[in-house]
Amino acid sequence: MTDNNNILKYCPNYNKIINFEFLESDRISATLVNFYKEYIYNLELTDTEGLQKAHEVDSIIMKYINDYIFRKEMKKGLLQITVKQSVDNILKVIIDNIIKIFERYQEGATRKIYISRWI
Repeated sequence: MTDNNNILKYCPNYNKIINFEFLESDRISATLVNFYKEYIYNLELTDTEGLQKAHEVDSIIMKYINDYIFRKEMKKGLLQITVKQSVDNILKVIIDNIIKIFERYQEGATRKIYISRWI
């Protein structure tokens, strides 16, 4: 097996994500999928932190595909990302921001608990 096949063990949703059909006018989704592909194929098998992050990003992008409300939040968050010119690895910064957007979404989604009051 090649390294790419071994890395794809950590990304069980890879084929679904790559084959996701989005509208031609949806450039954000196309860019997000391209970032995902580039990140996955630039990983090293010896980088355990990177492999763990790849697994997390894989599940985040799958949630992006399946959950319309999360997709809206992710698009809004992606448009607000700023990257300094002095950064060496832009892809890592963007992936870290994708994870932060997901964490904020999860935190906001779990806080909306309504307690009904019995009269």
